[in-house]
Amino acid sequence: MPKRKRTRTNTDTDISEFLEVSDGSYCEAPKPQSKKTRQARKVTSKRARPSATAMGTITIAQEGVEPSMSNPKATHPTSWHVVTGVEPIREALLHWYGQIREVRGMPWRKPFDGSLDAEGRAQRAYEVWVSEVMLQQTQVATVIPYYNNWMAKFPTTKDLAASDIDTVNSLWKGLGYYSRAARLLSGAQKVVKELSGRLPDNAKDMQAKIPGIGRYSAGAICSIAYNQCASVLDGNVIRLLARFLALYAPPKGKQAQDILWAGAEAFVEGSSRPGDVNQALIELGSTVCKVKNPACGDCPLQPWCRAYQKTQSDSDPVMEVADIEESCILCDPLPADEPDTALVTIYPMKVERKKAREELDSVNAIEWRTADDSERFFLLVRRPEGGLLAGLHEFPTVPNISGASATAAKVAEIPNSLLESGDDKDKDSAQGEMRIVHVKPAGDVVHVFSHIRKTYRVQWVLMKGGGDEPPKLLQKSDSPMKGRNKVAQKSNRKHLEVSEDSEAGKVSAADLARWVPLHQVEQANIGTGVVKVWKLLQTLW
Repeated sequence: MPKRKRTRTNTDTDISEFLEVSDGSYCEAPKPQSKKTRQARKVTSKRARPSATAMGTITIAQEGVEPSMSNPKATHPTSWHVVTGVEPIREALLHWYGQIREVRGMPWRKPFDGSLDAEGRAQRAYEVWVSEVMLQQTQVATVIPYYNNWMAKFPTTKDLAASDIDTVNSLWKGLGYYSRAARLLSGAQKVVKELSGRLPDNAKDMQAKIPGIGRYSAGAICSIAYNQCASVLDGNVIRLLARFLALYAPPKGKQAQDILWAGAEAFVEGSSRPGDVNQALIELGSTVCKVKNPACGDCPLQPWCRAYQKTQSDSDPVMEVADIEESCILCDPLPADEPDTALVTIYPMKVERKKAREELDSVNAIEWRTADDSERFFLLVRRPEGGLLAGLHEFPTVPNISGASATAAKVAEIPNSLLESGDDKDKDSAQGEMRIVHVKPAGDVVHVFSHIRKTYRVQWVLMKGGGDEPPKLLQKSDSPMKGRNKVAQKSNRKHLEVSEDSEAGKVSAADLARWVPLHQVEQANIGTGVVKVWKLLQTLW
């Protein structure tokens, strides 16, 4: 059957910043369609042949899609979404990368050295691993000083494995997403204990054996350090390939992921420099093919970019459409009410961000002072080793309060339950009974995580009496935190079980809660949210 043609309609819309795909995401290949399904689709297609409109535009109906004059299905062949003839494309990409490789001064970015032995390549894998973990949801300029400090402290996998979570968190402080640091530590310990201190030299084993390493990270590390032809697909590459292939479908959908991964694989397949190809794609997406205002004039892939071609009114006035049975049924219609000048930014399809859930926590900054007010101490407790802000310290906190428990009167009662020890004899001394002098509200602090919007309702609790030293803290199930909710108690019990069976990197039960002198609070292993709380508290005195 001869190919049919329709005139092209350029449309455009703006797109908000694209969220990165989870590192561990993996999409299986789509299941082949049954003979019955193929026959049904063929019948449907034959009934929906092109028909010319009064404006000369051909609209093609596809399965499950109702065509309309104002927003027709943007029909194109499925071949648009396949990377072919890759050699000249890759050559242009690598030439561009060679010119900008050193521009941003990334200390982990080094040319592949084929003369390195197995130990040397494993060392490069460690360096790339650290950089990739730090770069997750964090800008390059922010990461560089953290990376340099980390490598100075932990130059090898073995050095990291011999450390502990407090030391690791102290270097990570301010970088956010602290679970990344914990995964690096646990991963290094596993590598030393089970893999002779060397990261696996192929993406399949690396993804399977190292906690926290998913398909993207495994591909990046193994292509850069081991020269393996393994592909990468992060947020930058998704945006780049969606435009390169003019793919307008939900980018996290299974079929779109298959297409994007296949495109990424085509770029590195058979390459003698897969690490450079992957780094070039990431860099191009980050610095040129940006979310807004992409610099298409500077892009080495411009001659092959489908999205860019669609912006040129005189470069491709008529798009050839193959037989209806070969046309794409994955892409959604392009927005029809936007100007034509920025069509590239339509891609990838906008992702609706899930609204962060709202939570209210009661934060109790418990202070103990000597009788003469000469020394001041604040109580810090350690968070569980897993989950949000793992292993960091915070002021005693009752999480996610609501309803009646969130009233001012109820919040004011919380310190009494938090300090309940069950041992009245320890409260008396020659200097008098230990007592709460006052509970003073300090206000609210808002701190936003990727999926939670926390409001910390802060109050300052001042205690005096009980002796010349801060009150002794009980560490296990009878700890001064026993008034917290059941979830927190479970977390503490779990934490104690881990610490009692400690290895390198674990903490002892004695570190679960401690009194910290006033001048040392800000230097403790506390997260950014707690730093905000501390600065608010300081306005009270």
